[in-house]
Amino acid sequence: MLRNSTTNRTFRENQMLASSTAFVSGYINVAGMLGLLVFTSNVTGHVASLANHIVRQHFHEIMVFMIWLLMFFFGAFTSNFIIRSFEHKSYYTAHSTPVILEIFILLFVAIYGNHFFAGSDTEREYIIGALLFANGLQNNMVSTVSGGLVKTSHLTGLFTDLGGEVAEWLHPKSLKAKITKEKILIRTTILGCYITGGIVGGIFFDIYGFAIFYFVPLILLTILYYDLSPLALHKLARLFGRPGKTNNFKQ
Repeated sequence: MLRNSTTNRTFRENQMLASSTAFVSGYINVAGMLGLLVFTSNVTGHVASLANHIVRQHFHEIMVFMIWLLMFFFGAFTSNFIIRSFEHKSYYTAHSTPVILEIFILLFVAIYGNHFFAGSDTEREYIIGALLFANGLQNNMVSTVSGGLVKTSHLTGLFTDLGGEVAEWLHPKSLKAKITKEKILIRTTILGCYITGGIVGGIFFDIYGFAIFYFVPLILLTILYYDLSPLALHKLARLFGRPGKTNNFKQ
């Protein structure tokens, strides 16, 4: 899912990346809403809230929402900066480093929320900022890796693209029906997994509270392992004198 460049990816790789990360985004978003009363995987609502607080001159809220927007921005900035810094050495390293950073942030949220969170507004604001940063990391990573095809937390854009692509697919003058069909499958996969993640996150948050954030890093570790396992098998084969076929790892 992470080992290939943007121009050397298969439909299956994009679909697997879309399904796993969309599930994570939906899961975090609903869990954040239930635990912190704020959506944490997108910024559209935060921009509207910021405008409302500016009109009403709620200066503390203006500062908070501006910081939250910047946290998502800096997450995306950090992710892209890391990818561009390492992609000349290894695509896997470049693409996996933002995921590893996201894992550490989510583990922090799980530990703090489960053991120390007292429910104060200041605590909520910091945790929301951390989750927005994590989602900025993930959203930029999947967008960069997939060449802009996959964006797991931007559902407004997803419905816009999906509507246009369905029209293109059904139009009698369409010349790229196969490519368009694959894009539609990717979009519907994102939507379905996002909703599923939200449902699962909501159900389990009611039962386990912030402890459910321990589960998300397991999904992200699975994404990392998916690409590591062929390389590990290849190295074992070489160690025991059975050279295997590599899987296009750029070292």
